[in-house]
Amino acid sequence: MKSSKVDLHVHSKYSTTPSYWMLQKIGCSESYTEPLKLYSIAMDSGMDFVTITDHDSVAGSLEIAHLRNTFVSEEITTYFPLDGCKLHVLAYGITERQHADISTLRENVFELVEYLNQEGIVHAVAHPMYSTNNLLTIKHFEQQIILFKTFELNGSQDACQNNILSRILKNLTPDAIELLANKYNLKPYGDRPWEKNLIGGSDDHSSLSIASTYTEIEGVSSVKEFLRGIAQNKAYVRGRSSDPKAMAHSLYSIAYQFYKNKFHIAHKVNKDIVLRFVDNTLSLSNNKESDLAERLVSFISCQRPKYFFNSTPKGLQGLFRESAREVIREDLRMYKLVKKREIESSAMSDVWFGFVDKVSEKMLKKFADSILKSLSNANLLDIFQVIGSVGSLYTSLALYFVGYTHFRKGLQFCSQCHDHFLEKGEDLPEEQIKIAHFTDTYNDVNGVAKTLQMQLKIAKQNNKALTMIVCDPKSEASGVVNFPPIGAFELPEYPGMKLYYPPLLKMLDYCFKQKFTHIHSATPGPVGLAALAIARILKLPLYGAYHTALPQCVSQLTNDSSMEEIMRKYVIWYYNQMDIVFTPSEATAEDFSNAGILEEKIHLYPRGIDIESFSPSNRNGFFKNKFMVSENELKLLYVGRVSKEKDLQLLVEVFMRLTEVRTGIHLIIAGEGPYLAEMKKALKNLPVTFTGFLHGNDLTQAYASSDVFISPSTTDTFDNIVLEAQASGLPVIVTDSGGPRENLIDGETGFIVPSGDINGLVNAVFKLTNNTALLQKMRQNARAYTKNRSFESAFLRLWDMHRTLTPNKGLHNL
Repeated sequence: MKSSKVDLHVHSKYSTTPSYWMLQKIGCSESYTEPLKLYSIAMDSGMDFVTITDHDSVAGSLEIAHLRNTFVSEEITTYFPLDGCKLHVLAYGITERQHADISTLRENVFELVEYLNQEGIVHAVAHPMYSTNNLLTIKHFEQQIILFKTFELNGSQDACQNNILSRILKNLTPDAIELLANKYNLKPYGDRPWEKNLIGGSDDHSSLSIASTYTEIEGVSSVKEFLRGIAQNKAYVRGRSSDPKAMAHSLYSIAYQFYKNKFHIAHKVNKDIVLRFVDNTLSLSNNKESDLAERLVSFISCQRPKYFFNSTPKGLQGLFRESAREVIREDLRMYKLVKKREIESSAMSDVWFGFVDKVSEKMLKKFADSILKSLSNANLLDIFQVIGSVGSLYTSLALYFVGYTHFRKGLQFCSQCHDHFLEKGEDLPEEQIKIAHFTDTYNDVNGVAKTLQMQLKIAKQNNKALTMIVCDPKSEASGVVNFPPIGAFELPEYPGMKLYYPPLLKMLDYCFKQKFTHIHSATPGPVGLAALAIARILKLPLYGAYHTALPQCVSQLTNDSSMEEIMRKYVIWYYNQMDIVFTPSEATAEDFSNAGILEEKIHLYPRGIDIESFSPSNRNGFFKNKFMVSENELKLLYVGRVSKEKDLQLLVEVFMRLTEVRTGIHLIIAGEGPYLAEMKKALKNLPVTFTGFLHGNDLTQAYASSDVFISPSTTDTFDNIVLEAQASGLPVIVTDSGGPRENLIDGETGFIVPSGDINGLVNAVFKLTNNTALLQKMRQNARAYTKNRSFESAFLRLWDMHRTLTPNKGLHNL
């Protein structure tokens, strides 16, 4: 028995694209596909009947109404009258008179549906779980269930969304319908209103995905029979759903077709490899007379109107062409598309994604190098010029951002409907939190990296869904997802330290597919900026942790007050973008609040250490065995990065004074960094041992085998090493600036000295090294103080804070 197929949701040039706001911003608010072309594509795709469903218009349908196997339809924009929540309703097989009546009634969905039922017009609610004007709620969806008999599985939506809609409708019961009818005082339509019909349509605006989703009914041979089959629940939905890549591909194609027709540019395609590739990727037509409206990608056209990306520097188009040619020549699949279109439509969106991603990466690397080089040289004019270029580049990527936001928004409401209709329960069960933790430092030798490594370890032990997102050429570890950097910049003031440029589109796509519930940024560098962008695009709660006093560090490294102020403003701006800002100490929290970060955003977060590994039981004469340091000498220990921002020049001065009046003291420097050579030179011929970087058992034994820990730093926000030293049984000496002062008991587990006070540091060391009884008592006090500061308990408290501090925006049940 013959079956008939129809794509029941297709748009022509007469249809605006109201949800695609980015296209409107650049002057393109319409599809630009001719109705006759749509008819031809649909028939070639195996459809038996063809209709066009333009927004509030039948012009497209009327242009093909004289052709065989067609019928007139439209997509009606209607509203819930009390709050203006917008719905789209598909009406099939209508007349021009009915269209005129619909146009007068469509402002009120209740009046519209009553009319459609009275006229016997087959109709369906389009994409019923997607909010077209951000007003859709569970109450509106419940009323849809009462008002409509037929629902669309929309081809431009996520498969998950369509699956949840199907499950909800199939689980309806007479009791559920009666309950909703009474709740809203609405009368259900039909004899068995709990039995819903499903149809499918591609919702195509670009002609790239016509018939990707369609409706099939067996045993019908006319339009009248087909529409009757929908009403009798005989329809089957076939085809595939969509994803953000496919949607963005469609948006680029819409812009391409619009500008190609608007500016009548038809003489360059065959002269340029880039234009031929884009033409074959964004159009189903291989007409040699057609050409790419180069305005599509902001950089291709030299003939674009002045208002379009008018801030783009002249050299940007040349850079785009150069990068695009390189990408096409390096990719065999792309290069084949230069000559002809030989890739299936379903794979074309991936090809276009790869092209845009690779070209933008090549260009961004050059821009980022210029920005950081100019910043390093304090050349602000160059910085502003390059930032303008980057802005233009990211405007061209914005259609992808729109795509991911669009899908994320639909999935959020889908999640709410899932929980409301299918599974009751708490908003966000703790065990289903899924956190993407972005960091610029994971393998580095510093306290932040060490903390993150421990967090990941504890997360695995406690079955917490924590994923570290890094951008580092050398990072390979379980639970760490590493995106190879697209470039790097080595800081001239900090040899050996590099900033890696992250591949934003790849990271965005990964986070969307993984359905994270929270984004956490550990650092405000390039990877942290990617975290910020992704959280905003995917509408996820964004948390940030402040680990390092960056403005003070910049001041120490550059001796430039203007650079310090620039960094201060950047840090405040960055953390003001967060939903929650975790600070490691009350001092940092106070500084943030005074600087302008909203107080309600700021939360102290628990910090802990591995009290089993760091213990006095590890005292074993480590320095005698490995470095030939006498056991009779009192060992003054510093652990950390050997860099100027740690104020180690003060430690040099302190130790030189100590050795002038005191013998039997040995300074241990455990760490590496850019100040190491200078420090060695300053302390030459003094009792000092430089161990280099220590880790594992060597580090724990070094702590326990020392006598006093000292850190003159004024830039640390917390400093785990202060707790590690006390857990190992060492009294600690720190300054009164930053967070470390909050991690000891002054006079009981160590001493707090005014920052920059060399005499104060010297006197604190004398108090401990000249009083054996005091030293022993403080060793015991220090260990006792840290017994309740285990890393695991601190991490689990922090994990719970992610669940309780902000409302759930996740997709935890999908």
